[in-house]
Amino acid sequence: MELDDEVCLCFHVSKRKVVNFIRVTKPRRAGQLSECFGAGTGCGWCRKLLTLYFEQAAAAGTTTRDEPTAAEHAKARGKYIRAGGGTPPPGATPIDD
Repeated sequence: MELDDEVCLCFHVSKRKVVNFIRVTKPRRAGQLSECFGAGTGCGWCRKLLTLYFEQAAAAGTTTRDEPTAAEHAKARGKYIRAGGGTPPPGATPIDD
C-alpha cells in the first residue's frame, strides 16, 4: 500500500494517518489505533493491517510480512463483508466487487 491509500475503508483513514499517529502518540497496544479517526471500529477488516503497522513500528520499521495493494485490500474486504464478517457504517467506501 502507498501512504495515501486507505487502510480503513469505513472511516477513510489512510496509511499515512495511521503511521503518523503511531509515530506521534506511541500507542502501547494496537487497539489504541482506534483513536486514529476511528480506524478499525467499522467492519473490522483493517484490524490486521493496523496490527501490522503497530508491530512494524515496535520493531523499528522491520517488515514482518507483506501487505496487500490497495486494490487487493478493497477486494478482500468485499469478500469479508459478503461472508458476514462485518457491517460497514453509513458513508463507508462501497464494497468492491
